[in-house]
Amino acid sequence: MEKISLVSEDGDKIELYVLEETRISGINYILVTESDDENEDAEVYILKDTSKSTDADAIYEYVEDDSELDAVAKVFSELLEDVDFR
Repeated sequence: MEKISLVSEDGDKIELYVLEETRISGINYILVTESDDENEDAEVYILKDTSKSTDADAIYEYVEDDSELDAVAKVFSELLEDVDFR
């Protein structure tokens, strides 16, 4: 499982584990969790890449729009049959 580090708006470093990634309508999305233990129930988050092609690093933001979140969660649930989105 790939581990990524993000910096929050407050400057705090956050480490997350990437469970899956997909591209929808030209936007990259990643499904991440804070735990690397696959047997443990953990919260998952969907982030989208909002960076420009000229940016050196990817810029990820939490998906907050309910309709976008539902659509992307459906795609991830099809990719990962054992993940339960509640």
